[in-house]
Amino acid sequence: MIERALARLARIIAGASVRFTVPLDPPERQRVYFGNHTSHLDFVLIWSALPAEARARTRPVAGADYWMRGRVRRYLATHVFHAVVIERGAHAAPATARHSVETIAAAMGDDASIIVFPEGTRSPDGSLLPFRSGLYHLCQRKPGLELIPVYLDNLARILPKGEVLPVPLLSRVTFGAPQRMETDEGKREFLTRMRDALATLREG
Repeated sequence: MIERALARLARIIAGASVRFTVPLDPPERQRVYFGNHTSHLDFVLIWSALPAEARARTRPVAGADYWMRGRVRRYLATHVFHAVVIERGAHAAPATARHSVETIAAAMGDDASIIVFPEGTRSPDGSLLPFRSGLYHLCQRKPGLELIPVYLDNLARILPKGEVLPVPLLSRVTFGAPQRMETDEGKREFLTRMRDALATLREG
């Protein structure tokens, strides 16, 4: 099966060690996996690190500007990863951002999980950037979502910006403890708390 072979290949290329601080129990639960954004390999590695049952129901959110360019990328995004493709940009209009949240929520339905990167763009020096508001609005749109922080270490060196072929090195994928939006939690408070949950994995 191409999905299983690709997952194994991604882990081999990235030399990935995977650590779950708590079990993903049950694996079929609907979740949002949110990670730090370091390279175009990010969602591929998170996807490949998931247990098979969770991976089968998890869809990465992917930028159309990269994943819809070229037949190979388009095929992988559409037929292998079943990605939720959105328009993105540092200065996207509010209407575009709202449409993206609605697109993601609709694609999740009642049982699909997703992989997102709340920074919205790659950090130039590896530090965590402020989170954009999409994660907050998605949780308002779909209350009760379980949120799993995922920290990626060393991916920027394996596939540096502007490069096409990955450089085989060791990397690490760490899945943190489940988070949820609290009742009446404000946007700034929520986004800061989620960013802190991801930063804690880097420090650990």
